[in-house]
Amino acid sequence: MFNKSFHKYIFALLMPTVALVGCQKFLDQKPITELGTEQVFSDVPSATKAVASAYSRLVGDAGYGIRVSLYYPLDNDEMQGPTGAGDNDRRDIARYSATSGNAQITNPFNQMFTGIEFSNNCIDNIPKMAMYTSGSDKEKKQLQRLHGEALTLRAQFYLEAIRNWGDLPAHFTSASNLAGGNPFPKATDRDSLYEVLLNDLKLAATLVPWRNELASIGDAQDERITKGTVKALRARIALFRAGYSLRRSGTMAQGSNPATYYKIALDECAEIMASGQHTLNPNYKELWKNQVGARVSADPNGELMFQASATGRTGVADTKLGYYNGPTVGTFGNKSVNVLPTYFYAFDSTDLRRDVTCVPYNVAANGVTKVGQAITAINDGKYRRDWISNPAVSATDAIQYFGLKWQIIRYADVLLMYAEAENELNGPTVAAYNAVNQVRRRGYGKSISATDATVDLPTGLSKSSFFKALVKERSLELGGEGVRKYDLIRWNLLATTIADTKKNLLDMSNRVGAFADLPQSMYYFTTATGDDKSIWSNSLYKAAPSATPTGTTKIVWVSSAINTTALSRFATGFTTGKSELLPIPQPVLDANFNMKQNPGY
Repeated sequence: MFNKSFHKYIFALLMPTVALVGCQKFLDQKPITELGTEQVFSDVPSATKAVASAYSRLVGDAGYGIRVSLYYPLDNDEMQGPTGAGDNDRRDIARYSATSGNAQITNPFNQMFTGIEFSNNCIDNIPKMAMYTSGSDKEKKQLQRLHGEALTLRAQFYLEAIRNWGDLPAHFTSASNLAGGNPFPKATDRDSLYEVLLNDLKLAATLVPWRNELASIGDAQDERITKGTVKALRARIALFRAGYSLRRSGTMAQGSNPATYYKIALDECAEIMASGQHTLNPNYKELWKNQVGARVSADPNGELMFQASATGRTGVADTKLGYYNGPTVGTFGNKSVNVLPTYFYAFDSTDLRRDVTCVPYNVAANGVTKVGQAITAINDGKYRRDWISNPAVSATDAIQYFGLKWQIIRYADVLLMYAEAENELNGPTVAAYNAVNQVRRRGYGKSISATDATVDLPTGLSKSSFFKALVKERSLELGGEGVRKYDLIRWNLLATTIADTKKNLLDMSNRVGAFADLPQSMYYFTTATGDDKSIWSNSLYKAAPSATPTGTTKIVWVSSAINTTALSRFATGFTTGKSELLPIPQPVLDANFNMKQNPGY
């Protein structure tokens, strides 16, 4: 983890510039700093600080601190956004009712391009440093790594921008280099942008070391990007390039030559898997509670491959993870990301991931006692305040920023991407099965490496059946991690999935079909202190007892309230051929007459 004094240096150096790169100005081609490049890129420590400035744009309120992580990926068939009336703000984004004037769209758009600009300055200048070619071996390798990190960060910023806004201007050099050119660039087709990013990451993989090579160049093992991260991001971008997206024509269309990009994804994931540098933490709960919740700086398994690090306890470079989402503690917290009741029951009763991903309680003011919640009010659980340690957050602390790191890519995703690409190219091979089954076994608390007929996918599935199983498995494994909506878009399944989810919510509200036998009431132990299903007195899958058991409190569980709460606000504004993208912010259109609004807005 970059130390605090380092962060303070970067913010003092660069944050005045962030204010200058406002959305309406991002095409004005201003350099990011008043300092000359000779000063900023004078040696390894100064270049490291410059790259850290690019890292810093991952987080903060306009980045993965809250808006890009917790506003934009909703609603999907896992989670939905906050209750309340439409607001031309966060609620409208979740319900697919955003307009180009929505205040929560402009700043994140700006921040993605600020991150691109900060990365560009590093990409342009680090290779020009004398030490890059004539320094000591250690200096050269450290600078090469920084160069590769900047290429990777630029790719991540662009991917996030593209999957939310579609075609965008091509900014692949510093603003100062573009100043004499066209100040009003047109948007470039996303497939062309993806090609640049894929080539960038191919280069970056030759510059950035594996985790076990860090000590040899004098770098610590922390949250910085390593070769596995580069390759995993390249695989992810390749899958987006192969998949569907909403085009300027207003139709969903698949990228050209998809097999080419499935092969890139397959090869990159295979290299990561063969490297032995990344493994699954054998305990899913421990990964989230004692790794992410404990804010560790070095993950011993390397499963947390790409993290957006947070610091400072402010909106500039921290996150509101665990405050905006997750259960409340006393009067503190927003609990603004709700688990859909149908998603809760998508998990098998013995799948341990359910009680990590879905948290059916709030925490009393004492910080210990759990208060059971109705199924319409349960929250996502991977980032929860009561799991924070190292140090723990006092139940009376009103701070909203906890330093939790947003997980961008985990090794589990690499295994699932491998299985998807392998299935697309070769069908459900033994290798594809093994990749998915490793993830499933861990999810059920089984040995990851040993076959287990009780949890492994059934053999003999067709290509389409294996794909359907994979679609579900990605949701069970990656729920609440900002992945699902974008997966559904690249598979061209978002519209049908939203429709199916609405039907299932209505069926659950009416307690018919598969939902007929679920309990109408649940009883939680009044003095419960557990953080999982142990807070309940009765079964989540059988009819509830008619009388309240001693020492428990009754709450309504599966009932018609699902229709009037969860369903009544779920994806209400979704329109096929429009809602797969956000609108381009109005200030961008005002600043650049060559930029066009996305279809339907």
